[in-house]
Amino acid sequence: MTMFSSRMQSFRRRLADAGIDVALITDDDNVYYLTGYYDYLHMEFGRPTILVVANDGDSLLITPTIDLNTAQAAARVDRIAAWNDGMGSEWREQLPGAVRGARRIAIEPDHMPPVVRAYVNKLVGAEKLTSATPILADMRMIKSDEELQLARHAGQVANAMMAAGRSAIADGVPEYEVAIATSQAGTRKAAELLAAHYEDADMSPNTHFLQIMASGDTITKTHHRASTRIMRRGEPVFLCFCGMTNFHRFKLGFDRTFWIGELADESQAAVYEVAVESQKAALSALRPGVTAESVHAAYAEVIQGAGYEYPFRCGRATGFSFLERPQLVTGDTTILQPGMVLAVDGSVSVDTFRAQVGDSFIVTQEGWEPVTDHPKTLDDVILNA
Repeated sequence: MTMFSSRMQSFRRRLADAGIDVALITDDDNVYYLTGYYDYLHMEFGRPTILVVANDGDSLLITPTIDLNTAQAAARVDRIAAWNDGMGSEWREQLPGAVRGARRIAIEPDHMPPVVRAYVNKLVGAEKLTSATPILADMRMIKSDEELQLARHAGQVANAMMAAGRSAIADGVPEYEVAIATSQAGTRKAAELLAAHYEDADMSPNTHFLQIMASGDTITKTHHRASTRIMRRGEPVFLCFCGMTNFHRFKLGFDRTFWIGELADESQAAVYEVAVESQKAALSALRPGVTAESVHAAYAEVIQGAGYEYPFRCGRATGFSFLERPQLVTGDTTILQPGMVLAVDGSVSVDTFRAQVGDSFIVTQEGWEPVTDHPKTLDDVILNA
């Protein structure tokens, strides 16, 4: 039984246990999780893809004709219904029959395109609708052995990108040159791993996310993208791969703060050290059996204890989506379990500077296993000193 078939069976059982007759899945990451099918355009070009899963019937993939060949090659479903732009009822054609007679229908309220939701609302009364999101989020929290292999390989890709970015940072170099270096390194490492361990020749090794980085006086812009700005000696440089680390569709979190040659502003050293200590505190708390929010609390205590403002969340689960359950944040009482993959940050922000270090980890029976790895002591992150 393939990984996707096993997931589909588990999803059907959970639907039946919840008294749900049919689910309409529209989030592209969940469509992939259940079927192995993905496209790169989806709703960006106004073309819905809808996976219909009955708890005791065939699965149906409704997808544009333009992607039919891809769907036929990749999707592990019982039936595919292709629709074409402007022909008949398009993607609507199959839905009335799919929900006919169903007493309870699950949708993804936060991930269903408005045009699809409006049509579903015309087909069935609100009293019949419920959410499939909690079921799928719960399924996806604990990764399979295959997914953990993807996580470890994604870590190798991330490490290659970080090493290349570090080597490209220098006085007089524009930020975009760092982005070019990281993209090339990540793509080549991904291609190497795909060739050695996977038979999916259609999976692209190329990175496809703009490099998150900031330098000098832009350092406080958390999600700044690489620009034409020229980096200078003494400046801090932030590199983040939380979007670019996307190997075989598996995502991770990973970031570091560097300096070029020296610290022009010596006060930044103390801020950075607290950021590192806050991640260390989070990792001391990270283990199975504790709540997600307790990890955040350990991290926040270090930051606030040093006199800095209450921080953003310590981390989040990742997988086939950039953000999964649980989140390491106040209010998330999910009990951590072996097999979860979590991005764990340390961070401090002040008016003119922010320092952040972050890595990804697999929760194990004993504690955790690092997936990304790069030096983070202050001496290690001052480059070309």
